[in-house]
Amino acid sequence: MVFVEIAAPPMNLLGPGLVRDLVSLIERTEADGAARVLVFTSADPDYFIAHVDVGRIAEYRAEAAKLVGEPSIGLLFRRLSTSRLVSIAQIEGRVRAAGSELVLACDMRFAARESAIFAQPEVGLGAVPGAGGMQHLTRLLGRGRALEVILSADDYDAEMAERYGWINRALPRRMLGEFVRSLAHRIASFPLTSVVAVKERVNTVALAPVEEFRRDSDLFGELMRTRDAQDRIGGAMQRGMQTREAELTLGALLGQLPAGSHRDDQIEACESRDQLRFRPARQRR
Repeated sequence: MVFVEIAAPPMNLLGPGLVRDLVSLIERTEADGAARVLVFTSADPDYFIAHVDVGRIAEYRAEAAKLVGEPSIGLLFRRLSTSRLVSIAQIEGRVRAAGSELVLACDMRFAARESAIFAQPEVGLGAVPGAGGMQHLTRLLGRGRALEVILSADDYDAEMAERYGWINRALPRRMLGEFVRSLAHRIASFPLTSVVAVKERVNTVALAPVEEFRRDSDLFGELMRTRDAQDRIGGAMQRGMQTREAELTLGALLGQLPAGSHRDDQIEACESRDQLRFRPARQRR
């Protein structure tokens, strides 16, 4: 059993160094015949993984390619899902965007009820989840809730994440570590052949094909290069994105960015079934 503590000050941004260490970790633990269960924790009580470092995308993608042969952290995370290792995320603090996608790639997720915050904020920045979030969340939450989570780009606490199926359980912080440790030891004590067989069969049912992860990764890269995304990321950075204090409430920060060019109207059905009419949102009561 291997316990891994994420420590990338000042706020556990996913950059090239952290991806490099993740690649090394997967390689070393898979080569270690005694390692069966991998538990991820964070040294930072406020941030499990904040999100990617938006200024170093090409660099961290290059590090991922060293293991999976393609510049994609989505494919790297999927490698964790298909590994013979059983992976468990013990989550305290904020886990957003690629951080959320990393824990979604883990086999199980348990979170501190008092402190864990989850989000897929990419749409608020003009992009999409590109590292497996759309694949995992749609299967775990269902279509409607996945769309709510992804399109709202907002923060969700541990209780809501548990209710929606984003995580296995939300537990009191004082109980979380002992619960995860006990579960990990229990799984590690069982025959490896049966554990591996279960993972393979469950993945056959529930894990999206590699082509879907590849498409999401490509789409993320394409959208991050658009003018809309660059403008919104620039605006978010001006308001403190990627600083420890501002990101405590990243969901609220994204909601304060200037809206793009769109028609702020709402469609309302008429009495006639074959007609729709627009009524400006400001006139609603």
